[in-house]
Amino acid sequence: MSGVRENLTEIRRRLAQAAARAGRRAEEVALVAVSKRVDEERLREAAAAGQTVFGENYLQEAEGKIEALAGAGLCWHFIGKLQSNKLGRIAALFSVVETLDQARLAGALEDKLVKIGKIMTVYIQVNVGREPQKAGVLPEDLDALARAVTSCPHLRLAGLMMLPPQHPDPEASRPYFRQTRALVDSLFSRGLAPQPLGLSMGMSNDYQVAVEEGATLVRVGSALFGPRS
Repeated sequence: MSGVRENLTEIRRRLAQAAARAGRRAEEVALVAVSKRVDEERLREAAAAGQTVFGENYLQEAEGKIEALAGAGLCWHFIGKLQSNKLGRIAALFSVVETLDQARLAGALEDKLVKIGKIMTVYIQVNVGREPQKAGVLPEDLDALARAVTSCPHLRLAGLMMLPPQHPDPEASRPYFRQTRALVDSLFSRGLAPQPLGLSMGMSNDYQVAVEEGATLVRVGSALFGPRS
């Protein structure tokens, strides 16, 4: 066995500890198992251990996995860069998109969802670190994008997603997590979000800090599945 079950147990333990430090319940935080370049056997091991939410970055890779595991009752999040020519398949296959960062993509995704009669949960990706190589709307442009998303009847805005600048010290991510939480609170308090929003932030290196700062989703890959091929 690959050790996925043991890794999952340890991640859940640390997640619960981080939640307790923040005065939160572990049940308030969902774990998204990032499964890019992870083989089907390890996915099945995670599912057998109770993991139900998986995140995929690449549509072509995800299609085969989603089909193979269709009867397992899993929820699939798209966490890769959105491309206009792939939105139809993404709309059909995934339950959640976490990387919406442009109004034109929101409109195009809405059109695809209208055709198949589906409501999709979405997160807006925000580039809080202002890194030019990363996707995500800049904080000053977030209001306009939130308005565009909430004007689409088939998109349900559930929160913000972010990737902090890479750093070996998890504490270096904390200021960026706090900034993102402030953005979420501001959107709701000013009536730009119809409901309190969640926060998808934190990965293998820093998910405990993210939970302490209010994450409602953490995206963990290597800590769960080990090194990728």
